[in-house]
Amino acid sequence: MTAISTIRNLGPAVEEALNKAGIMTAEELREIGADAAYARLLENGGKPHFIGFYVLHMALQGRPWNDCKGAEKKALRKSFDAIKAQSFNAERTELEDFLDRIGVRDTP
Repeated sequence: MTAISTIRNLGPAVEEALNKAGIMTAEELREIGADAAYARLLENGGKPHFIGFYVLHMALQGRPWNDCKGAEKKALRKSFDAIKAQSFNAERTELEDFLDRIGVRDTP
């Protein structure tokens, strides 16, 4: 069994957060994947942060964290928004509606 922090770009803080969410090893993290792991982080009190989400994806692919760009980043943003909404059972807010109307965000 390998420590999560042995995965490139995932340090002790991420490892601790994942451990608190019940994900104890790098093997377990790879098995459940980034989306499920991130959902567990949120369910266990983690605060949503898009960069952390895509860093986790890049790390599990063995890629540098800043390699996420263009269409791939947009697709991950949609996944992130869906996981966040599901984890918090969130209703759309007036601010989100406004940002979508003026074109600041892609409409989910």
